[in-house]
Amino acid sequence: MKRASFLTVALMAVALGAYGCKGPTPQDDPEREQQQPTEQADLKLITQSVPVTDNWVWSGKPHITIRIENGNKMAVKVGVKVKYTTDMKAEVETVTDSVDVAANSTLDYKATTTKTLEPGIYRAVCTVNGKMARNFFFGIDPFKIVSAPDKQPDFDQFWQAAKDQLAAVDMSAKLTEIESKSSAARKVYLVEMQSVPDGLSGEPVTIRGYYCEPQDGQKHPVIMHFYGYDTQGSKGKCECPSGGSSQNAEFYLSHRGQYLNNRPASTGNPGVTEDQTNIYGDWFSYHFGDRDSWYYRGAFMDVVQAVRFMATRETSNMSKLFAEGSSQGGALTYAAAALSDYPFTAIAANVAFLGDYADAMSIGGLAAETAKKCKGSMTDEQMLKFLSYFDTKNLATRISCAVLASSGLQDNVCPPRTNVVPFNNLATPASEKEYIFGPEMGHDYPAGWSYKMDKLFKSKM
Repeated sequence: MKRASFLTVALMAVALGAYGCKGPTPQDDPEREQQQPTEQADLKLITQSVPVTDNWVWSGKPHITIRIENGNKMAVKVGVKVKYTTDMKAEVETVTDSVDVAANSTLDYKATTTKTLEPGIYRAVCTVNGKMARNFFFGIDPFKIVSAPDKQPDFDQFWQAAKDQLAAVDMSAKLTEIESKSSAARKVYLVEMQSVPDGLSGEPVTIRGYYCEPQDGQKHPVIMHFYGYDTQGSKGKCECPSGGSSQNAEFYLSHRGQYLNNRPASTGNPGVTEDQTNIYGDWFSYHFGDRDSWYYRGAFMDVVQAVRFMATRETSNMSKLFAEGSSQGGALTYAAAALSDYPFTAIAANVAFLGDYADAMSIGGLAAETAKKCKGSMTDEQMLKFLSYFDTKNLATRISCAVLASSGLQDNVCPPRTNVVPFNNLATPASEKEYIFGPEMGHDYPAGWSYKMDKLFKSKM
């Protein structure tokens, strides 16, 4: 029996030797197979973006679409993060999530906040796996944003005194025909005339503009055109319209120190034969803090004077009065409708300048940053009191005509809140005003702006 036992053990040893004494292979051990490293996803094949949806304007909560594209041959899990702040840089909420994206597919992830947001302009910073998807501003119930007028008690008296001073100035309008631009339907003139001094006393200031006058002897609608900030300085030629076939009476104003009023004659602006120089520096800073001699008191009166000039022309139908402008021209458009002797029929103000200073100081933009540099020894309270006389949100309370306005949600020159607030403060009935947001637009014109403006004006002529 001992020999049989030894024989059995020997046979078993031989059998084990045939398998190399290694035990089961991985193929024989499912648990061990699961412990082997697996193929990793290529992060370069994961891309992210945020397309425009709903013009990026919502009610109560945002509904942001984050588009995640997975080019891997396997499903991936990604981390999504959205940080929300106000346009005044106050933190609102940061929302994170983990998202599964199938192999070779695109997922539209819907991002929002956990709470309802107050009316306002907000920023969203969207990332996927720590990589930027988009950083942008959006609106929540923007037409419910409230920034109440902060007019000083003598606001109306201040502007009436300015208009009274203007009335005492002899306009002395001089017209020079621009024959190369005139047509049988309309003649084009360079107009030179006097406006208020740069303060409560002193010599009147000469301002200029191009005027198109219909030639059929009939009364025609009047359209005023106002310009943006003169960033070309004294180098660029100024727009001189052609007579064309239009039957509107039109005026293109160059207010004090800008455009036709600061170019040398060699620039070649039609009709300008003498060198003109700018005594106002960068305009905004000229006598900043002195409400009676600040640049924009004079500029706003130049606008009023231009309208008064049109009223002297036999072909002007002042009961059909319109104005348009962009940026600084948008502010001048509001000033024209608010301060003119004649009621306007309709206006169009695009990305308007000089609005909602109190909020702008926290948001930024050209007006706010320039004001901070110019304030000198004034306190913030004193500076805002001074600026309130010129704020378009206060001028808007005097406007009741039809209004078309717009802004770019990504505008860092004239931020959208500073445009929406004056629009919200208009005395114009809701049915007579329209606002266009350019969701991806900065300081520019929204698509279709000219078409919408022409449509509005023609509907009122």
